[in-house]
Amino acid sequence: MLAPPAQPIAVAAPSDPAAEIVVTALPPARGDAAYDRVTLGRVALDGSATERIEDVLTGVAGFQQYRRTDSRTANPTSQGATLRALGGNAASRVLVTLDGAPLADPFAGYIAWFAVAPERLGQVRVTRGAGAGAFGTGALAGTIELDSADPATLVPLRAEVDYGSRAAVTASAIGALRAGGAAVALFGRVDRGDGYVITPDDQRGPADIPARYAQGSLGFTARVPLAGEVDLVADALGFDDRRVRGLPGNHSVVRGVDTSVRLLGRGRWRWQALAYLQAQAFANQLVTTDATRAVVTPSLDQFNTPATGIGGKVEVRPPLPRWAELRLGADIRDDSGRTEERSRFVGDAYTRLRRGGGDNRVAGAFAEVSLTPLPRVTLTAGGRLDRWRIGDGFLHEIDAQTLATTIDEHPPARAGWQPTGRAGIALAATAAVSLRAAAYSSYRLPTPNELYRPFRVGADATAANSALVPEALRGAEAGVDLHAGPLRLGVTAFANRLGHAIGNVTEGTGPGVFPQVGFVAAGGAFRVRQNLDAIVARGVEAEAHVAQGPWRLDASATWTHARVRASGDAAALAGLPPPLTPAIAASATLGWTPKPRALVALTGRYTGAENEDDLGTRHLAAAATLDAVVELPVAPRLTATLRAENLTDTPVEAGVSATGVIDRGTPRTVTVGLRWSG
Repeated sequence: MLAPPAQPIAVAAPSDPAAEIVVTALPPARGDAAYDRVTLGRVALDGSATERIEDVLTGVAGFQQYRRTDSRTANPTSQGATLRALGGNAASRVLVTLDGAPLADPFAGYIAWFAVAPERLGQVRVTRGAGAGAFGTGALAGTIELDSADPATLVPLRAEVDYGSRAAVTASAIGALRAGGAAVALFGRVDRGDGYVITPDDQRGPADIPARYAQGSLGFTARVPLAGEVDLVADALGFDDRRVRGLPGNHSVVRGVDTSVRLLGRGRWRWQALAYLQAQAFANQLVTTDATRAVVTPSLDQFNTPATGIGGKVEVRPPLPRWAELRLGADIRDDSGRTEERSRFVGDAYTRLRRGGGDNRVAGAFAEVSLTPLPRVTLTAGGRLDRWRIGDGFLHEIDAQTLATTIDEHPPARAGWQPTGRAGIALAATAAVSLRAAAYSSYRLPTPNELYRPFRVGADATAANSALVPEALRGAEAGVDLHAGPLRLGVTAFANRLGHAIGNVTEGTGPGVFPQVGFVAAGGAFRVRQNLDAIVARGVEAEAHVAQGPWRLDASATWTHARVRASGDAAALAGLPPPLTPAIAASATLGWTPKPRALVALTGRYTGAENEDDLGTRHLAAAATLDAVVELPVAPRLTATLRAENLTDTPVEAGVSATGVIDRGTPRTVTVGLRWSG
């Protein structure tokens, strides 16, 4: 961990009354010093050219989304997140929390990034490496903790409006109200745009249209002091997202409400009690095109996918001598959901009606102790024991014309015990150099989507697998941090083994009829979700930060050698990189703040080449992009902004179909705006 907290995207903060933010959470644990951790504050959150949280996180070495597109154009279900090259799967392998509550969709495991406006956050903490202990299932490759700003520290009103390329409009506002010791922050944001055509000029046809989007979120955070140094914190977030992915009839809709209530004890006994509820729904319509991309044909109507996540957590930190800290706690989570869809379009109608879903439940307890036996040495170790259950699963399909049952699967419920743990040491070797090392284990249950829902992408079709077992990770890391004057440098080497990694394995090619999915056309692949033997990833992450006067340089890079280990039906994947996993990724921002509230920053990013599919027959080229941000004060409380994405208009390949048609990432995009803060 770098000290002071690293801010790998941003540059020196403008003089903003909201620059110093207190968050509504328990303080970081003492043992965190032993783990590879990065903290992003207000500077980083305000410094993105896209003003989107997933773009902010891209500056953290090792962070990766499944696709190279953000939440304006990606299919929502592809927006899982991972760290340390453990990709190859659209479900998140990182536990993402908002004010302590899980943020991933309970059915499919994707993250609704669009719903989290960076301006309402106080800080983001990223821990790379399995987050066992207090985090539990889902923290397979690490944790991303999004913490709302304490409403008591916010300015009364901050509002911004932006207009840019392709009629893109963003309007956001956050305001704070105070009454006595209580405070509430209200926030809202809307984004819409005509979008760009995701197919390159030399491949597009008459049917290709821009990828339009319209998104909004609305919510609040309230903090009320109670008797006895106890605070009540309540959060609510509602969101709505509608996208058209480049073809008439390719529509998706995401709606949801996430709520949580916490009690925070600030006395000698530090503690937290959390309860949360997620209620989300997803709908998706897909079409296919002919070879000339002139005619579209319906392919799937996933008209209703409701999902619910409910759970709670208690953590206690009892008073101990200054050289010791103890964390004790327990948590429970229940995720359930189902899909209802029409498929196999023949003639002028869908011929199949399909429903599938199930319930995942985890209850666990954890303990973690951190000791400082010597002034420069921190030792930490923790473990947890979970009882998990996968049950109530089903996949049922009928012929829409005859009403005859074509699929009727009701796998038996399964349950098991899962122990996990982590341990580490941090040593302040000198005043400027600190060393750390850690080992850890964690696991992830397969999502109901992976267990029970077949799906299609273009000509490719993938069958579900209700027999999937949990993924299990074991890993170790060692790092050194240097803090010398204006220079902060951190380097971490790691080795991870993800056993039973869930992947989509090619088992046939079209034309042909295959289980669960029906007919696959010529050139299309038939895949089945399977547990691979393992994904083994070894690599190095580095971050550098230099601040000198009004200038600042923040850079991060990661190199990873990730390979699949596989046998049996998946033997052809052995030795290949996991799909959509680059070996090299890097980011650097050079910023200049000539006066308060003024900022000029350039951000360059590089992503290495990737295999698009499991067999490595399709490839995505490496891409280097350049972003820019300019902020200039034009009045005492008014700031003008200019933001540019992909200034060089570099072609960014985000996907390639079975017929070789490319999905493009964001082309050159420019926005101008005004921000008022009072």
